[in-house]
Formats: sequence, structure tokens, C-alpha cells
Amino acid sequence: MAFCQHTLSLRDTLEMKALDLQRRDTQKTAAPRSRQPRGESYAPPSSELVRISTLEDLISGIRSVTPEQQARLQADSRVWCVGDVSLLHRKCFAVVGTREVSPEGAARSRRLARELAMAGVVVVSGLAKGVDTEALTAAVDAGGSVVAVIGTPIDRAYPAENKHLQERIYCEHLLISQFAPGDRVFPTNFPERNKLMAALSDATAIIEAGDTSGTLHQAAECGRLGRWLFIAKSVVDNPLLQWPKRFLGQPQVASFSTTGDILKAI
Repeated sequence: MAFCQHTLSLRDTLEMKALDLQRRDTQKTAAPRSRQPRGESYAPPSSELVRISTLEDLISGIRSVTPEQQARLQADSRVWCVGDVSLLHRKCFAVVGTREVSPEGAARSRRLARELAMAGVVVVSGLAKGVDTEALTAAVDAGGSVVAVIGTPIDRAYPAENKHLQERIYCEHLLISQFAPGDRVFPTNFPERNKLMAALSDATAIIEAGDTSGTLHQAAECGRLGRWLFIAKSVVDNPLLQWPKRFLGQPQVASFSTTGDILKAI
């Protein structure tokens, strides 16, 4: 079980208590949720550790989002945070890609995350299996700081095998979700998560992704928000992929071979 401490305002405490009551009422009528396998239990953060904020508050004075884009992203909607929100004041770089990552892609994910962490950059990712897990684990192991933006409420860990990593992140780093505790999880959560991650980050690198990958939602969001998008050269050079052609040539889009290519740009 994870043990960590953070401060919580009186207002947030009251809001969380009200939310807990609402969740109990909802659960009485909601369809039963699937249980995690035995031995795979996740220790969610207690309500005292949770800070309720908004995207607008989290990036105000740090990263710009036009009023039109704020309205589209519903920047005043609630966001649930557990951990050190001051990490968002530092340079933040998202490392994302496919869940079914190749051995070469996994190695690239680890190397990029490790070198970004060693350069003092906060590594942001989504805690899915594949590229996300490789990047977050490598950054943490290198002594760096990370932010995990998840597509489930903070009281659930998905995939289950990442439960201990998620616990460590909310205790020692920062865990963020735009979905209320107790909410059901839908496939549409994950594209929405990618949009939030793009807004929270200064730039995004795609390590490996197919033409139908959900990661492309984040690539498109970078263009809308004017955030840097970096595409691994191995992806750009893959003749079987069409999606890189849609982005290369746009402002603030570049291919990269080394971490140095990225650090020069950002």
C-alpha cells in the first residue's frame, strides 16, 4: 500500500466529501464494474491527498492557450490531481506512443525519457502499457520527475500491472485525471486524456505509432495548441506509415534522432 502526504484546502476537502456522497448514490444504480484480478489490488489515494483544480488554473502563467481553445478544451472543468503540482511549472515534455511497442521502440522510449530526466525536464506520459510505461519507469529510475495523465479516475489503475507505478507516481511525483472518482471508464476517455496531456506539456514526442493509433489525437492537439510535436525518425522513415506526412511541414513539427535534437528546439 502506498503512503504519502500532501496538503489539501478546506474547500477541496468539502468538495471531495460531497463527491464521495454523490458517488455512493450513483453506485447504487450503476451497472456493476469488472473487478481487478486477485492480487492486483490498487491502493488509491485518500481524499485528503486529492486536489481539485482546472486546466486553466494548472497552466495559468506557464503555458498559453487561446480563449477559443480554452472553450473547446473546457479549461474550467474539474481536474483531479494527486502529488506535486509545482512540477507543471518546470519544462514538461510528453513521451507517448503505441501500447504494442517493439523492442526497438521500447529502448528508444527509455533512452529519451532517461536523457530528458537527466537534463532536468519533467517527463509526461499516460501510464498505458507500452511506450508510456517504458518512458515513465525510465525517468523515475533515472531520478527524474514525472507527470502521469490517466484516462481513468484516480481511484482506478489501468492496466492493473501498473498499479505500483501509479501509486509511486502519486506519492512522489504527480498524477492527473479529468475523470471524477467513481466514474465509469469509456473508450472516449483516452483521446480526451491525450488532449489534456498535450495542453499540460510544452512539447510531445511520438516514439512509435500506427496509422490508427490513438496517439494521433495528441499529435493533432499539438497543432491546435501551437505545441511542439516531434516524431521519431524511425517512424518518419517507415514506408508503411502514412500519418507522419500529415504533420511534417506544419509549424513546430520536426523529426528527431537524438534527445539533443529536441533539447535544441525547446
